[in-house]
Amino acid sequence: MKELSDIGLIGLAVMGENLVMNMESKGFTVSVYNRTVDKVENFVNGRAKGKNIRGAATLEELIQQLEKPRKVMLMVKAGQPVDDFIEKLIPLLDPGDIIIDGGNSHYPDTARRTAYVESKGLNYIGTGVSGGEEGALKGPSMMPGGSPAAWPAVKPIFQAIAAKVDDGSPCCQWVGSGGAGHFVKMVHNGIEYGDMQLICEVYQIMRDLLHLSNEEMYQIFTEWNKGKLDSYLIEITRDILGYKDESGAYVVDTILDAAGQKGTGKWTGIEALNEGIPLTLVIEAVFARSLSSQKDLRVASSKVLSGPKAEFEGDKKEFINYLHDALYAAKIISYAQGFTLMKSSAKTYNWDLNYGEIALMWRGGCIIRSVFLDKIKDAFTVNPALDNLLLAPYFTEEIDKSQQGWRKVCSEAQLKGIPVPCISSALAYYDGLRTANLPANLLQAQRDYFGAHTYERTDKPRGEFFHTNWTGEGGSTSASTYVV
Repeated sequence: MKELSDIGLIGLAVMGENLVMNMESKGFTVSVYNRTVDKVENFVNGRAKGKNIRGAATLEELIQQLEKPRKVMLMVKAGQPVDDFIEKLIPLLDPGDIIIDGGNSHYPDTARRTAYVESKGLNYIGTGVSGGEEGALKGPSMMPGGSPAAWPAVKPIFQAIAAKVDDGSPCCQWVGSGGAGHFVKMVHNGIEYGDMQLICEVYQIMRDLLHLSNEEMYQIFTEWNKGKLDSYLIEITRDILGYKDESGAYVVDTILDAAGQKGTGKWTGIEALNEGIPLTLVIEAVFARSLSSQKDLRVASSKVLSGPKAEFEGDKKEFINYLHDALYAAKIISYAQGFTLMKSSAKTYNWDLNYGEIALMWRGGCIIRSVFLDKIKDAFTVNPALDNLLLAPYFTEEIDKSQQGWRKVCSEAQLKGIPVPCISSALAYYDGLRTANLPANLLQAQRDYFGAHTYERTDKPRGEFFHTNWTGEGGSTSASTYVV
């Protein structure tokens, strides 16, 4: 074992342990510390026995074991624990040393911490790590940002342990300064919320409208995972649908329909609201989880509120193809909205985000990994200034080919009383985006009528504002014009 370790890691929960094992397997020597010392001893003498991993009983001992510039990675609960460890580490480190937060921190916190740690003469990295337990061990997607000066020191480690795409490129590149890394991870998680809810809506239509068995759905998802929808989430959905317990019962049928959430989807929605970007699909996915959690209310309501019976009349095989197209088209919308949010926020925070590289980072290791992301990378490679993914020729054509099935699924679901909040909101966004004249002229007239908020005119240059005295009693005074 090397005299000094390449990196130290604090926090030996599932993700922390697996990242350490991953690092060691790539040739790095790692020192570990956990607030509960027993965890360190059990890990070093158990799973890590005989490997280039050394334990530390105190933070001081951990720091003494590291080569300079020291690199200390925190894998602890987001929030106050991160700040607490930063305060404990700063007095122990020397100028140029690096603190890394690999948890799911909110990007404004990372921006604040970067500035604070840099003011102490140190460097800071906030990196999104996606892929769960398996990804951490075998190769996650990593999205680092923070102090640019820190990147050369951690790049060899991060890119070695990250997932690789077919040509060997690592799913890890420098994202940007401040909170950029955790911001991109946040958007990733928001899209993940959307992808999962879309699949669940398709599942409910298959189960409650088409009355397909788990085995039949298993076969469908198996086929879908061989084509355009090939992805990690389609793959695990297939596996879940086919999984039985020791009694022979399908486990998915025994799970209560009340979803949890940890906040990253909500953060993404709030960011979209702040930026004025219609991230409709992700926000609907967040609300779908919220509605699912109101289980008692839904059970009571189901006995009182009426609706149509879910009885399907038609060609099931044909409709399953429509479901495929609806899922694919809505997925395109979700990513188009997510990348539009990133472009808007990049302007706000002065980040130089590389959207093709972000798609590449999500291509392997992470929860939303799919073959689909190659096409997104291609689109931004051809046109880095692309305003909306839907305007890239490939996606324009794909949506056009999928439209008929998408519309049939939405209409059939509505007529038969099956909720499809994400699939239908995606279609509403698409139809709104392709409409040159929306009814917002009437909306602006309403705002001007009751609040003198003014409006622009179709026969005048943009940026000139007018007010009408609609009642003859309001006078000529108008409110100032601004957009929140």
